[in-house]
Amino acid sequence: MTTAGAQAPLPAGARRTLVTVCAMSATIMQALDTTIANVALPYMQGSLGASMDQINWVLTSYIVAAAIMTAPIGWLANRFGTKKLFIICVICFTLASLLCGVAQSIEQMVLFRLLQGMGGAALVPLSQSVLLSSYSPEERGSAMAIWGMGVMLGPIMGPTLGAWLTDNYSWHWVFLVNLPVGIVTAIGLLIFMDETRPQDSLRFDWFGFLALAVGIGSLQLMLDRGEQVGWFEATEIWIEAIVSAVGFYFFFAHSLTTNNPFIRFDLFKDRNFVSGCLFMVLIGVTLFGTMALVTPFLQNVLNYPILSAGLLLASRGIGTLVAMMMVGRLLRIIQARYLILTGLIITAFTLWEMTGFTDYTSSRTITVFSVMQGVGLGLVFVPLSTVAFATLPGHLRTDGAAILTLVRNIGSSIGISMVIAELTNTTVKMHAHLTEYITPFHDALKMQDVASILNMATDQGRAMMDALITQQAAIIAYGNDFYLLMLLTIAAIPLVFLIRKTTAPARGGDHEAVLD
Repeated sequence: MTTAGAQAPLPAGARRTLVTVCAMSATIMQALDTTIANVALPYMQGSLGASMDQINWVLTSYIVAAAIMTAPIGWLANRFGTKKLFIICVICFTLASLLCGVAQSIEQMVLFRLLQGMGGAALVPLSQSVLLSSYSPEERGSAMAIWGMGVMLGPIMGPTLGAWLTDNYSWHWVFLVNLPVGIVTAIGLLIFMDETRPQDSLRFDWFGFLALAVGIGSLQLMLDRGEQVGWFEATEIWIEAIVSAVGFYFFFAHSLTTNNPFIRFDLFKDRNFVSGCLFMVLIGVTLFGTMALVTPFLQNVLNYPILSAGLLLASRGIGTLVAMMMVGRLLRIIQARYLILTGLIITAFTLWEMTGFTDYTSSRTITVFSVMQGVGLGLVFVPLSTVAFATLPGHLRTDGAAILTLVRNIGSSIGISMVIAELTNTTVKMHAHLTEYITPFHDALKMQDVASILNMATDQGRAMMDALITQQAAIIAYGNDFYLLMLLTIAAIPLVFLIRKTTAPARGGDHEAVLD
């Protein structure tokens, strides 16, 4: 990076540490916000006088805005400078958080969440790009481990923190908690971060951006709204699917025939980066898909309170933290692709064990496999974030970071939509199937103790029987979903061998990586 303006009289190492802290605080702030508001929705619904469909737009508006605005991050950083864009986005995100915290109507809340998503879209890719540029090639494994802690732990810890703030204060603090972090982050970046040289000659490809925005926005709407409206049984989903396909068609047709496309397709000439994109989709599907299953399983099947469920879910974060503390050093002695392979095997094993979870599964068992799964995901995420940029030219880093963030977000939306749709459909099917066995001639129902409780001649007995069948049907559905995620993880294992072999360069070396 080139310096713009006077430097503070601080050693280079101290400045880099402070920039790392600021970049990480921005990452954690944005990563937390992807899930922290979920548990506060019922409270917001009552306070804002919104319907169930309206309150869901609080989540949808943020997701869609963040997805659309992630794509142009690379161009904006190159055109105006990384430091300037970073600070503006932190300020926008912080102000939007304040407005969300004081919103008085559902219309205001949705508008302010749109602004928050627009500001927050840049925080994760810019923080990754800044850390990659601040550390030498042999230190990037450790840098990505630090960065990965924020990206991975944020969504895991979000529901727990959101529940605690909502229970002890109010839903407003789910957003207001960002204010001190955002202010300190903006000031720190302003003082300690160096600016990159703006490229004034760059011209914005409006047609390519609008086509991509329409494609991504419609796809995100379809994935987020599908479960609520019945997927392709609803006209809305058909419209969104068609609009998305048309948007992507025009984007690719335009980008492949213009001299200055909106997305730099040079990125996809790098095999490691392409492999990183494929794995990032898997990370999004597995991480967020599993989260979307475990949280309701703990609350609805095992009847844990939200705080207890959040603490159990946080155990996966502990495993991730342990893995990320080790993986920076491991990358210096073990090939990244072997660490990724190990992480995938561990993740697949834990998902296999989770297929056997029932209403009698102990919290100890859940904790053990959650920690193991966290270790597995940590072993995949950090080496992946490192190797994706190992052979990518420096001038493409910010564009690459934006694309990786985008595909991970799309993967998370696909994963959540896929597992929830499968969960709902399988529960209904299993409920109907299990009901076939409930007859007056069933031996178990003839037992005196059972018959006295589940007396099918009474309304109470029928209600209890229906609740019991629904619970068992849900347990089967959760097991099938975990099995599906396990198969997807196993199917990704051959992709490990697409990653080129990289070895850490000698300290002080000029090259990004040495390839075999």
